[in-house]
Amino acid sequence: MAKVFGIGGIFYKAADPDAMRDWYQRVLGFDLTDWGSAMFTDVSKGFQQWSLFPADTDYMKPSDQPFMINLMVDDLDGMVARIESEGVEVLDRQSEDYGKFAWIVDPAGVKLELWQPPEE
Repeated sequence: MAKVFGIGGIFYKAADPDAMRDWYQRVLGFDLTDWGSAMFTDVSKGFQQWSLFPADTDYMKPSDQPFMINLMVDDLDGMVARIESEGVEVLDRQSEDYGKFAWIVDPAGVKLELWQPPEE
């Protein structure tokens, strides 16, 4: 039987795609292809997840978007230092048994959850 086996990408509209690509490259270190997308091919730890939240959740705040993007990182402390050096506000940080987290908002108002999976 046919089934979905993973997340194939994240796609959304931006008023200025070139400026957004520049922000993601500069602030988060995205390695962009010639056609402007980022390909993540070395996913040796962590996992991909699809999850729904209730319509009245505040989890995506301060964003007004009905979604959030979780990005896996290899060094959350280093990533936070990079982000702050670019003048981007880190909304919060948290450590759990299942990893370390930090949250920021991109220039389009999309909340990004940065996740460093636990060492196992």
